[in-house]
Amino acid sequence: METVDLARLQFALTAGAHFLFVALTLGLATLVAVLQTRATVTGSPIHQRMTRFWGQLYLINYAMGIVTGLVMEFQLGLAWSGLTEYAGNVFGSALAIETLVAFFVESTFLGLWIFGWNRLNRWAHLALIWVVTLTAYASAFWIMVANGFLQRPVGHVLEGGALRLADFGAMVGNPAAQLAFWHVLGGALLTGGFFMAGVSAYHLRKRTAEQDFFRKSLRLGLGLALPAAMFTVTFGGLQFSYLQPSKSSVWANRTQLMAETQATMAALHGPGDYLPPVGPVRVAGVLMMVLWVVMIVVAGLSVLLMAFRPAVRSFRPWHWLLTLMIPVPFVTMLAGWVFREVGRQPWAVYGLLTTADAMSPLTAVQVRVSLAAFTTVFAVLIAINYWLLARHARRGPGAVVLGDRPAEPAPAPVPTF
Repeated sequence: METVDLARLQFALTAGAHFLFVALTLGLATLVAVLQTRATVTGSPIHQRMTRFWGQLYLINYAMGIVTGLVMEFQLGLAWSGLTEYAGNVFGSALAIETLVAFFVESTFLGLWIFGWNRLNRWAHLALIWVVTLTAYASAFWIMVANGFLQRPVGHVLEGGALRLADFGAMVGNPAAQLAFWHVLGGALLTGGFFMAGVSAYHLRKRTAEQDFFRKSLRLGLGLALPAAMFTVTFGGLQFSYLQPSKSSVWANRTQLMAETQATMAALHGPGDYLPPVGPVRVAGVLMMVLWVVMIVVAGLSVLLMAFRPAVRSFRPWHWLLTLMIPVPFVTMLAGWVFREVGRQPWAVYGLLTTADAMSPLTAVQVRVSLAAFTTVFAVLIAINYWLLARHARRGPGAVVLGDRPAEPAPAPVPTF
């Protein structure tokens, strides 16, 4: 592989791995906030326990996701200095807002939520988890603003060989960012819904004593998954109106259209291959759509089945199916990300900066060593995360430590004389 291909592979692996954490974090944060709202308003003990159980799984995933997310910032400077020098003054503003306004606020209020159990007023504690959820949304929004600029650069001027932000509103209102944000948010809710339903189905299949607990969790997960699937496909379809001409011609798989697009791009930018790789783009797009059909069918049938309590309690083939569906939304979101990012090639900033020009002046050996190191670290982190999630999910609500009341100190011994 060429050095630039190795650097792209490294970024794809690290970004894809981080994206897995983000999807589940956004979905579970919303579900936990809804559960705690129900528990706070009604005083329901079972919803309080549900909040603690699913909140603990959310925290495990969130903590591991932070570690992978930090690497993304460093990679921009280490491997893609050409991109940051040319366009960093524009899309870097969105990344800075994401870090300072969204991520820092989210982390601060999450810490208060974790340590505020049994210490804060219940309404104040509820407000904390909603702040965490909304700032998580804001974090995703600003990331998509930065990515939307790379997909469809607007709101900039060229000065001294580098881009400068000229219209902040145009960058924020970019349809490539706005539509993608809602599409990603819907996919995250879909991921969280199937995760909750799949874990609940696992316990119901095992004939758990916590029948009511996991029956309610199953219904909540599926009740979110079905509308989230429709929401996701709506905003996914709207994005096709803003596909780059090169990606659109490859997706249409029409030889004449691809030849015309290539000729137009060569006339504008000089000799070169300006079409993205046909195979990965089409395979990723088709896989994304096929898996969406699978999810909408399973979610639709499951919503009908969950109306029958005997099926919820004892229909084991259905429980098996829902458990096996847990990884499907993750694969679907990765396929959609490949379709979006590979389809932009060979551009880092579409129509302005090629991926080859965006790369730092690194040797093939440096990139290979970096790729091996990052791949190893991320593989370990992913393995640890899913081992911890599986372990704590299997243990059930009886082993939850989040929100436990601190043990009362033992009384001091009374001295005897």
